[in-house]
Amino acid sequence: MTTSLKKVVIVDYKMGNVASVKKAFEKLGARVKISSTKNDIGSAQYIVLPGVGAFGEGISNLKKLGLIDILSKSVLKKRVPFLGICIGMQLLADTGYEFGKHDGLGWIKGETIKLKSTNLPHIGWNNIKTKSNKLFSDLPDNNFYFVHSYFLKPADKSIVTSTCNYDQVFSSSIQKDNIFATQFHPEKSQLAGLKVLDNFLSYTHAKN
Repeated sequence: MTTSLKKVVIVDYKMGNVASVKKAFEKLGARVKISSTKNDIGSAQYIVLPGVGAFGEGISNLKKLGLIDILSKSVLKKRVPFLGICIGMQLLADTGYEFGKHDGLGWIKGETIKLKSTNLPHIGWNNIKTKSNKLFSDLPDNNFYFVHSYFLKPADKSIVTSTCNYDQVFSSSIQKDNIFATQFHPEKSQLAGLKVLDNFLSYTHAKN
């Protein structure tokens, strides 16, 4: 487990579950701050965008809080390691189709679309099929916790680092440079989830 005190900022944009994410990173020894201020996000060594809820509300909240520019500057220009969780992954797309059509952050070319299953939302534990990726090094198992009805379908399939099957195969995680994202909730996925977060903290591409 990570022992060095790395500064993690969890973006608070009123989309839930930030406390459990904070607790998980603190268990790994990180210094964690939940914040919606530009100064905190701009000085973060690691940025985490978690969340549950609807795509449109999520992007609207980021706009209302004035956080999109500072997030883009930190992640795309400074290349600070970034982890999107659940809706935090979905918002990376160009477009989302939950309750209408909405523009996303556009960091990942693709769309956030609805699962084809008749039994939604997809809630509970499910196995993922991983590719070789830093995020999944030395996992104790491949069982993770999901709560969602939509998923990010990237235009570039090569950035998909794991898939999951729930009446259809969908992308359950991606990586593009310093941008990592998981559709599952590592903070709710016990030892395997903690290992994913620990592996994320070992990524040191950014020059801080």
